[in-house]
Amino acid sequence: MNLNLFRNVMVQVIAFAFIISICRQSYAACPTDVFDEAPLHQHGTVKVPVTLAETLGDSIAPDSSGMGSLSSVEFSRRLVPGWNVGNSLDAIPSETAWGNPLITQSLIDSVKAAGFNSVRIPVAWSSHFVGDTSTYTIDSTWLARVEQVVKYVMNDSMYAIINEHWDGGWQQPTSADSAYVNHRLAVMWEQIAIHFRDYNDHLLFAGMNEVAVTNDYGNPTPERARVESSFDRTFVNTVRSTGGRNYYRYLLVQGYRTDINATVGYFNIPTDAVTGRLMIEVHYYDPYDFTLNTGSSITEWGKYATDPSKTETWANESYADGQFQKVESDFVDRGYGVVVGEYGAIARLNLGSQSLNASYAAYRLYYMQYITRSMERHELVPVCWDNGGTGNFGMGVFNRSTGARVYPDIIDAIVDTGEVSPVTGVLTSPARPTNFFLQQNYPNPFNPTTTISYSVPRRGNATLKIYNILGQQVATLFRGLESAGSYVARFDGSRLPSGVYLAILIADGHTAIRTMTLLK
Repeated sequence: MNLNLFRNVMVQVIAFAFIISICRQSYAACPTDVFDEAPLHQHGTVKVPVTLAETLGDSIAPDSSGMGSLSSVEFSRRLVPGWNVGNSLDAIPSETAWGNPLITQSLIDSVKAAGFNSVRIPVAWSSHFVGDTSTYTIDSTWLARVEQVVKYVMNDSMYAIINEHWDGGWQQPTSADSAYVNHRLAVMWEQIAIHFRDYNDHLLFAGMNEVAVTNDYGNPTPERARVESSFDRTFVNTVRSTGGRNYYRYLLVQGYRTDINATVGYFNIPTDAVTGRLMIEVHYYDPYDFTLNTGSSITEWGKYATDPSKTETWANESYADGQFQKVESDFVDRGYGVVVGEYGAIARLNLGSQSLNASYAAYRLYYMQYITRSMERHELVPVCWDNGGTGNFGMGVFNRSTGARVYPDIIDAIVDTGEVSPVTGVLTSPARPTNFFLQQNYPNPFNPTTTISYSVPRRGNATLKIYNILGQQVATLFRGLESAGSYVARFDGSRLPSGVYLAILIADGHTAIRTMTLLK
């Protein structure tokens, strides 16, 4: 090495080590931008950032074995589709604190059998500090437990993503908190990265989750955007500086709130020491009143909605397509894989009647079908959110204790390679011509009779009922045990007034809805 270059590098290392030692004593003494642009240190023929691992002597030479050579966009295709094991390892203060049982190999086996290829594992680390909590030392027992779950995923040849999740909300992107957060991130990610350093490319790291100033749901100020970007740089530099396989590991970085608009408009992608290994993470829960708001009366979504009072006026199919197109243009087309780390819609099981529940279930299914397919069309990785709850307002699709598929239709909508039919809104697949299906009635509008065709894929209980727009049942066309096959039912509306009616088919855990117009 050139003597002057060596002298300059050593001066940088010593200076940075001094700053880190001061930060370890008091994070308040650490300059705000100390982690913004770390110097580079030569490791053989490659350069790695000089950060905490370097200064403390915890770095090893980069190791590309088992890490592949795909670009992040090419690699991201291996993750489709993905599933979250949420509200478990991210629960505070312990894995079962939020009501879910311990994650088991059996559960992950069920996820694999259902057709998923990746599992996002949200993790809270701060409840597991040992000793002097100001040193942010993670309990080795907790590291081992997270590693055990990672192994469950990798045992099934799936890809695992671990992150630093909400964790109490300590990652506030303000100038006042910048030094403290950057230091704490570096200390924590050094430990995590070193512990998992020997794992191959089936393990990915995600730096944070939905980082924003508490109760700030808008776009960031320039200050907040700048500070949040510094967190991403700290994460990337710290992981890379540990060397080994971490030098080549695929890493996920996030914009403000992990929001699409804020990320596209304000995010600065951190400089990486190695090219083609960064991915961008965003989340999608639009429209909020349909997907997450438990107090909302919005229970219909998309072009098949029939009641304006129950339908959000924005965030329909074209809006979703536009959002995903922005992400594709800004990141995928520039060589960055994109992971939609969370999306979904809550279950609503107590809307007042079976018909109203069934109607919402059909719109929820259509939402999941359409949003998933749209993400895939724009080369984004869909990773559905599952919080374990399968009852009212829950977002779970598996029984966490048994691994059973509680919402098989939604699981099929995510993993099936078929497309949403532009006519029916029902997922169809050429590989399963006898799939669950409810055809639009014919004729429509009708007076006074019409026919309704439907098919069920296997023998089981089925019902085909007609409801008016008020949710009142007006006819039962079939109820009982139905063998696999295709059927035609006749509906006579001669005793009913003109208006819009709903045909609702329930069979084999699936629900479909069609609107019909009676004109006299």
